Amino acid sequence: MPSPLPISFERLAALPDNDIDVALGAVLIARDVYPDLDIERTLARFDALAQPLERLDLSHAHPRLQAEHLRNHLHEACGFNGNERDYYDLRNSLISDVLDRRLGIPITLSVVYCEVARRAGVAARGVSFPGHFLVRIDPSTDLLDEASAKDAVVVDPFFGCRVLDENALSELFAKNTGAKAGEGQALPAPPSAVLLAASPRAILQRMLVNLRAIYLSRGDEARALLAIDRILCLTPAAPEALRERGLLSARLGAREQALVDLERYLELAPQSEEAAHVRTRITELRKRGGAGLN
Repeated sequence: MPSPLPISFERLAALPDNDIDVALGAVLIARDVYPDLDIERTLARFDALAQPLERLDLSHAHPRLQAEHLRNHLHEACGFNGNERDYYDLRNSLISDVLDRRLGIPITLSVVYCEVARRAGVAARGVSFPGHFLVRIDPSTDLLDEASAKDAVVVDPFFGCRVLDENALSELFAKNTGAKAGEGQALPAPPSAVLLAASPRAILQRMLVNLRAIYLSRGDEARALLAIDRILCLTPAAPEALRERGLLSARLGAREQALVDLERYLELAPQSEEAAHVRTRITELRKRGGAGLN
């Protein structure tokens, strides 16, 4: 009998990294916005999307052929696309809406791509490329050797699930980082480290960072605070998230929580550029609390 789903984000985040289910985490994040969202039914939608590919037996195909089939299915047949027209629409960052509308941003479309690919026997994993989330497809493990390792392909689910060759990757890296070519030379290739597979924890954290930014841009500090709470579930000792939650809690009137977070931030980053400002804020909050007792 299968074990029950860890139906709270806190329980999921407490699991070892390799045991974290990215699809489930993405659905739980969406449930913060849609409390009545049916978790199991939403997860089953990935199974339904993968069914037409499962009968193709792609598990031993070359990564380039796997990518071609995935593009034909997800982009051409199912209509998944990047929402260039309204990139910062909140719905682009919520996996249930992405499945409904077939529109998203790079990371949510990559989650859909990887989940469908995995169910079809394809070794696709998310890549935290600078400024633009991508997907890497590696050869099947039973075919993997020094020669076939070079056959991995990188796919951009936001732009039509296209395969990116070395030139395209160099151009994207230069565009997003400001890297420049030397005189008479080609653009530098991105370092291999930026093409490594992202961990499940890192993927969910990047999704939440995007959501936090959207909420703050809309002045929705309560939802931004929840997104930061989720980030700290995943990475409890992240100094910047602690500082941000502390300052936001202070603005929302949660003085005690603000003090806990800001004091913990100073323990972790006592020499940071923000440390002096945080100490000043702590002093102000303590004075405010003391004044309230008189």
